[in-house]
Amino acid sequence: MPINNKQLQSHPINAEYSIEVPFFDLDPMQIVWHGNYIKYFEEARCQLLRKIDYDYPQMKASGYYWPIIDIRVKYVNPARYGQKLRCIATLKECENRLLIDYRIEDQATGKKLSKGHSIQVAVTADEFEMQLISPIVLSQKLEAYYASL
Repeated sequence: MPINNKQLQSHPINAEYSIEVPFFDLDPMQIVWHGNYIKYFEEARCQLLRKIDYDYPQMKASGYYWPIIDIRVKYVNPARYGQKLRCIATLKECENRLLIDYRIEDQATGKKLSKGHSIQVAVTADEFEMQLISPIVLSQKLEAYYASL
């Protein structure tokens, strides 16, 4: 039976990405430039996709691309040079789209710095035709992940 959103809610899949804020990620106010939070989301998302063995190369090999169609960020507290951050990506939906939630926090204190989400939909690699439901390969990858636990 294919994995559904309800199962993801009861047994979430998440992954983390850690970074020490480099100088070149700062803006003139000496805090992390707002666009870099998206970069941190992307790194955490790649960790999550690797965890289920469906990273971008595997997506392409399966005949699908998964472009982002919506991304949101809420900035709660600024991140600063040298601060060690943890970005946690959690897969929330898989049936008709990939909905991934993010939380960026201070690694030492757990203080929330930002949160957000991204939405991706499957499109065929050859015609870029959007799929109204997620391709079966995603469910197969999720089933294999849960079976390996």
